[in-house]
Amino acid sequence: MDIAQRRSLNFRFLAEPTDVNFGGKVHGGIVMKWMDQVGYACAAQWSGRYCVTVSIGGIRFKRPILVGQMVTLRAQIVHTGRTSMHIYISVLASDPKINAMVETGHCIMAFVASDEAGYPVEVPSWEPASERDLALEKYAIQAKESAQSLDKQLQSTLTDE
Repeated sequence: MDIAQRRSLNFRFLAEPTDVNFGGKVHGGIVMKWMDQVGYACAAQWSGRYCVTVSIGGIRFKRPILVGQMVTLRAQIVHTGRTSMHIYISVLASDPKINAMVETGHCIMAFVASDEAGYPVEVPSWEPASERDLALEKYAIQAKESAQSLDKQLQSTLTDE
């Protein structure tokens, strides 16, 4: 498998009646579960290791997903650190008879590869190859820095009490 194939992964399936909330649309928690699953599979494929979710950020739900729609989750590595992988995930849905996909949401997730004892291990580095890659890497870095800044603010507030 070449680097481009290892970098990305798609999941496709039909939204089922068991996936809906009381409003008849696919439940946001179900979509988040799918995001975590495709993110994990992409991180494990890239690193060749067991990976753990570190964070999920920038999650956006843009449109509802309906029962019977074809759902596609696209995951791709957009930034790597020494032991971490940042993965952009887009969620698309369509009527399977028409196949006109519409983005219903997206997020950025960070995973860390670990050894059998649960300690972080190094991952292969990834470098952007296009303008889109550069934009997504910038987005991932900004999301990481923003989350770190918020964490520091929270810790400072909690220790002041």
